[in-house]
Amino acid sequence: MIDYKTIGRKIRERRIACNLSQEKLAELCDVGTTHISHIETGNCIPSLKVFIAILNALSCSADELLCDELNRAEYTYISKITDILEDCSSHELMVITDTIQALKSSLRK
Repeated sequence: MIDYKTIGRKIRERRIACNLSQEKLAELCDVGTTHISHIETGNCIPSLKVFIAILNALSCSADELLCDELNRAEYTYISKITDILEDCSSHELMVITDTIQALKSSLRK
């Protein structure tokens, strides 16, 4: 089952990260502000046309917003991890690597 609230939350987070108001996103997508609000709260399912307009306005891929719904979302998660690690110091990378290894081991038990 598709979780539209999670997709809406991701749209909202990306919109805020892009420093866009709901009004500006609505304008870029040629829809009303209320429609964007309903999409972000998961109370409305966007049409494919509106979804693509949102992706273009937010400069992101569908994977970024849908990765929780995809069976093969590894690339998206690896990309997110790479972005997080990009500005880490050697010490931070060492600690993060150790943490990931420990977490992975505990998840596989």
